Amino acid sequence: MAGTIGGGGLGDLAIRYGYQRFRPSYLVGAVIVILIMVEIIQVAGDRIVKRMMAKR
Repeated sequence: MAGTIGGGGLGDLAIRYGYQRFRPSYLVGAVIVILIMVEIIQVAGDRIVKRMMAKR
């Protein structure tokens, strides 16, 4: 979402090169990288919460 309003980063790459210039390989690549990053952050967050709840 930040890429659409000029925030830069992977979203900007996906919108500018993948969507606007009709290069699906850029779009798919950026989306896959973003999804992997989200999953890594989610797993890390879940582990942190699990540790905090165990210490409670």
